[in-house]
Amino acid sequence: MDTVQYIALSMGVAWASGINLYAAVFMLGYLGSTGNIDLPPELMVVTDPLVMTAAGLMYCVEFFADKTPGVDTAWDSLHTFIRIPLGAVLAMSAVGDTTPAVELAAFLVGGSLTAATHATKTGGRVIINTSPEPVSNWMTSLGEDFLVIAGIWTALTHPLVFIVFLVLFIFLMIWLLPKIWRGIKRIISTLKDFIKGNKKETHPALDSPVETHTK
Repeated sequence: MDTVQYIALSMGVAWASGINLYAAVFMLGYLGSTGNIDLPPELMVVTDPLVMTAAGLMYCVEFFADKTPGVDTAWDSLHTFIRIPLGAVLAMSAVGDTTPAVELAAFLVGGSLTAATHATKTGGRVIINTSPEPVSNWMTSLGEDFLVIAGIWTALTHPLVFIVFLVLFIFLMIWLLPKIWRGIKRIISTLKDFIKGNKKETHPALDSPVETHTK
């Protein structure tokens, strides 16, 4: 593998981990164990049957959790502590046996990319969950799964193409994240107003002065 391939693989696994960590690990393990790709020695651990089984089982759990409104947000929130560190470790492992400086750089950049991708996915899901119908959740989740598979495959087979699309995706995230954050703030504000309104309705005596009558 040349430098471009190492960069594409390293940033590819980091990017994919922020969307669906288990799908990324399982796909890397499958492609590596079947001989379709040559993984760096440090990344060969994903081809271990135990790792692939664990990733496959967790992907099945995530497949359903990710498509249930509300549950997907809770799942994504929990995986803040799983996707980001593992994305950074996978990015570092993907650069192969190089200098400690290169490995640390890959860890830092990969972890940051995983965090940004995870934040975009999680924030977008919060906004999508405001829709009353479940179809949008299913379509978004299936689209994310397809994006991870297609992205990993492109990073391994057409590294330059993947790097170009990754740069475009990063610009898209920079544009999207502030809008997503504003949307989440509006949702939180609406929920607060709704809760306050309910409190006023359930305690009308607190909102009106007490009148006393004297004879």
